[in-house]
Parts: sequence; structure tokens; C-alpha cells
Amino acid sequence: MSEEAAHTLLPVVEDKPREECGVVGVSGIENASELAFLALYALQHRGQESAGICAVEDGRARIHKGPGLVSDVFGSAELAKLPGRAALGHVRYSTAGGNRI
Repeated sequence: MSEEAAHTLLPVVEDKPREECGVVGVSGIENASELAFLALYALQHRGQESAGICAVEDGRARIHKGPGLVSDVFGSAELAKLPGRAALGHVRYSTAGGNRI
């Protein structure tokens, strides 16, 4: 990395914490997507526009996402299609860009 690049400062948009989205990661347990779902439900206040979970099993990633509240996007049928011992989840409140997922 060049010295110039190492010292480049990004502009500060706001000098305060922002709480518009929520992200969770789960690993090392069977059906990690189920725990990710519960964590997203607890983080629902950080984003009510859309939700998604990506689960990994045997090197294959499966994703389910959709608009709305966590409980509207995920049910037992959707979670059953997300097997694996690792999962990432998000809830979103759009502050930049559009609200399409």
C-alpha cells in the first residue's frame, strides 16, 4: 500500500452512531439458520424493510431473502431449505440507494 493511500481520510458524513441495519453470524451448530432467524427477530428494530439469511453446508451457500418483517419473510418451510452449520443474516432499513432487494 502506498504511503498516500495509507493516509487517505474518508469524509465523515455524521459524527454519531447509526442504527439502520442489523447483521448476525452463527457458526458451529446444526441448523444455524434457525438461530440466525431468532437473532434477526431480536434485531428487527434495526431494520424493518427486508431480511435475508445465507446458510452454508458442504461448501454450498443457500440464500433466502425478501421484503418485510423477519416473521413475514421466514417460516419453517424457508428455514428448512437453509441447512448448515454456518449462517449470516441481515435486516435492512434503506438509508442509501433504493429499497429493492
